[in-house]
Amino acid sequence: MDDKEVSKYWDENAENWTRLARMGYDRCRDLINSPAFFKILPDIVNLKGLDIGSGEGYNTRISAKKGAKLTAIDISKVFIKYAKEKEQQEPLGIIYEVASATELPYPDNNFDFAVATMSLMDIAETEIAIAEAYRVIKPGGFFQFSISHPCFATPKWEWVKDEEGRRIGLIVGDYFKKFNGEIEEWIFGAAPKDMTDKMRKFRIPRFNMILSEWLNLLIAKGLVLEEFCEPYPDDEILKNFPGEHDSTIIPYFLIIRCRKPNK
Repeated sequence: MDDKEVSKYWDENAENWTRLARMGYDRCRDLINSPAFFKILPDIVNLKGLDIGSGEGYNTRISAKKGAKLTAIDISKVFIKYAKEKEQQEPLGIIYEVASATELPYPDNNFDFAVATMSLMDIAETEIAIAEAYRVIKPGGFFQFSISHPCFATPKWEWVKDEEGRRIGLIVGDYFKKFNGEIEEWIFGAAPKDMTDKMRKFRIPRFNMILSEWLNLLIAKGLVLEEFCEPYPDDEILKNFPGEHDSTIIPYFLIIRCRKPNK
């Protein structure tokens, strides 16, 4: 499966994804993943940045509000359409473009930093995407991204429950099994069932690497590993959103920051 085929799936997903996410039903993103991502993000005031796989622009807008000059790309023209509409409603100076992460339409050493929030694991040619991110970042610039945690986003996946039916652990298996575009179907579980029953589930081509492959790939491309984070909800979030308890049992996400060396 190549990027053109992947883009068709994301164009089909984008409308319902945007609708549900903007209604607040992407709770893992809003409550856990994005807050942790921006907590460890370095100061980006007045820096020129690139958001790779921006979707409808939620995290791009947060970056822009932190003072960065943002360009954002996504392979889905539908996502970019919604992102541009939001930019017109709330101008933040963000430039949105339809483009592939594996063929970034920018010159070498063009950005002070790049980010990619929950997009790299959905790209058919991750190795090329990381090489492209390295290429467009200036020497000394950083690349920070979040992905589904490789140790837990496995084919074999089953909750362990106590006698009262409360989730207390997770069985994972087939960690080394490879996916190359197999379709996974799901939809945001926080959304009302009477709403999502009328929608087609997201159909997402799945690609995967084990943890050591991710880290070794970054090193091989010349990036220096700098900081890691496995986000989880704090007590206040759990008090207001007890349904997020699962995220205290395992980390759903992994955040990595690396840096392009000065030459």
